[in-house]
Amino acid sequence: MTYSVKEIFYTLQGEGGQAGTPAVFCRFAGCNLWTGREQDRPNAICQFCDTDFVGTDGTLGGKFATADELAERILSQWPADDSRHRMVVLTGGEPLLQVDPALIAALHARGFRISVESNGTVAAPEGIDWLCISPKAGADWIQRSGQELKLVWPQPTFDLAAIEASTEFQHYFLQPMDNAQQGSNIAACIAQCMQRPGWRLSLQTHKLTGIR
Repeated sequence: MTYSVKEIFYTLQGEGGQAGTPAVFCRFAGCNLWTGREQDRPNAICQFCDTDFVGTDGTLGGKFATADELAERILSQWPADDSRHRMVVLTGGEPLLQVDPALIAALHARGFRISVESNGTVAAPEGIDWLCISPKAGADWIQRSGQELKLVWPQPTFDLAAIEASTEFQHYFLQPMDNAQQGSNIAACIAQCMQRPGWRLSLQTHKLTGIR
C-alpha cells in the first residue's frame, strides 16, 4: 500500500503516559471523523481537533510506496549515536486507517518501539507496543483495550464509571479540552481525577514548553 504522510519530525512526546519521552512523530494524512477543512468543522463528529493533517506537504511528508521506505525516513530522524531508545509515535488524523502489519514489522526491524494515537474507531493490528486511544463522542468506539485511554474532557455522553467498567487499559487520563473554556476544563479534569483516583491528569506540555 502507499502511505500518505503529512509530516515526520523528532521531538518529545507532549502528553499522556509517555510525556517527556523523545520520539519521532509520523503524522498520517486523513481522518474519518473530520475532513480537516475548517468549513466542515461545524458538521464533523470531532469538532475540537487542533492538528493539521491535510495533505502531504509538511516536514518530510509525502507518499511512501513501501513500508521500508517510510521506516527508513523515520529512522533518519533518530539520533545516529543511539539505538537503544528508539520510539516512534504514529499519529494523525487517524493513523490506523493506514498502519498495517508491514509497517509495524519494518519499524520493529529497525529497533523502534511503536506508539499509536488513535480515536478508537478502527481495530488495531497486532504488534503495537503502546496503544493510546482517545475516543470521541458520537463516534463508534471499537478499540476498547490498550495501554492508555486519553479522554479529552469535557465531552457529552461519556460516563467515566461506565468507561472504567467496559474497557481494559493500563492507564486512564483526562485531558482538558483546549478551547476558550480551558481554565474551567482544567478545573473540571482535576475535580474528576480527585473524585475518581483511577484517572490521571494529562496536560499538553508541548504547548506549555513551546516545543513541536
